[in-house]
Amino acid sequence: MARHRLLLSLFAFISLLVAYRIASREHNHNHSHNSSRSASHNTSITAMARPTGLIATKGIELLTWGTPNGHKASILLEELKEAYGLEYTFQGVNISQNVQKEPWFTAVNPNGRIPAIVDHDNNDLAVFEGNAILGYLTRRYDTKNLFSFPVDSDDYTRAESWIGWQHGGIGPMQGQANHFVRFTKEKIPYAMQRYVGETERLYGILNDRLAERDYVVGPGRGKYSIADIALVGWVNGLGFTSISHDQFPNVKQWLLRLWDRPAVQRGFSTPSAPFYDPRTGFDAEQIAKIAEDKKLVDAAKEQYGYKYQSP
Repeated sequence: MARHRLLLSLFAFISLLVAYRIASREHNHNHSHNSSRSASHNTSITAMARPTGLIATKGIELLTWGTPNGHKASILLEELKEAYGLEYTFQGVNISQNVQKEPWFTAVNPNGRIPAIVDHDNNDLAVFEGNAILGYLTRRYDTKNLFSFPVDSDDYTRAESWIGWQHGGIGPMQGQANHFVRFTKEKIPYAMQRYVGETERLYGILNDRLAERDYVVGPGRGKYSIADIALVGWVNGLGFTSISHDQFPNVKQWLLRLWDRPAVQRGFSTPSAPFYDPRTGFDAEQIAKIAEDKKLVDAAKEQYGYKYQSP
C-alpha cells in the first residue's frame, strides 16, 4: 500500500509539472520525426496533435513526454541515431491529458506510463520503463558498446548497479520532494524536509562518485554511458526541489559536460523544449518561486532538526 501511494504521488508530481509548463510558457516542438528531422515543423506544445495510435511501420517508435524518465529514451535514441544512423519516430504523449491511459497506449504499456517504445523491426516488440529501454536499445543496437559495456564485463554490472540506484533512490525521492515542495496545496513541513533531505543525501553520494571522475561508470575517469543517461534527466530538474546544483559542484560540472553533447540537447528537446537548461539557468519568475519554496523547506528543516548527512 505504501509503495502504491508513493507511485501515485510521483505520477501526480509529473502531471503537475507538465501542467505548470503548459500554463507558464509555450515551447516549440517537433510532433514526429525520422532520423533526419528534415520534414519536421514547429508548433506550440498546447497545439500538439493528440496521438490516437501507432504511426510507424519500421524502426523504433517512441512514445514519450518531457519528463526525467522520458528523456532517458529520447537521449539514447539521439545518440544511437548520431552514431549508427538508427532511425526512429516519436509521438508526444501528453500525460496531463491522460493520453497514456487510453487503450491504444496500454496495449503497448499495460502500466499506462511513458516512456515506451515499439521496435517495428523486431516483430513490433514493445518495451516500457525508461531503464528497460536503455538496456534493450544498447544490447540490440549499440554493437560497438559506445554507450554501454560488454555484458560479461564488470563495468556492465557496475552500470546496472548505478541505474538501479537511480531507479530506487533518486527517482522516487526527488519526485516526492518536488511534489511536496512545489505542488501540494497544503504544505506539510515533515514531508518537505524528509524528501528534500533524502534527495540531498543521494546527491551527496553522486557528488562523491564524481569527485575524480568525468562519468559515473567506466575505467579511469569513466566513460559516457547509459549509467549517465539514466541520471541526467533527474539531475537536470534538481533545482525545482529548492536544492541548488551549486551544493554539489561535481554533479553540476558533470551535468554541464553532458549538455555539451548535441545528442543530449536534442534528446532534451523531444518531444518539446526542455523545462530547464543549465547553460542558461532559471528565468526570473522561476528564481522567485524557488526562493519562496526554499524558505518553507529551510523552516521545515529547522522545525524537525534536520542535519545534512551523506551517505
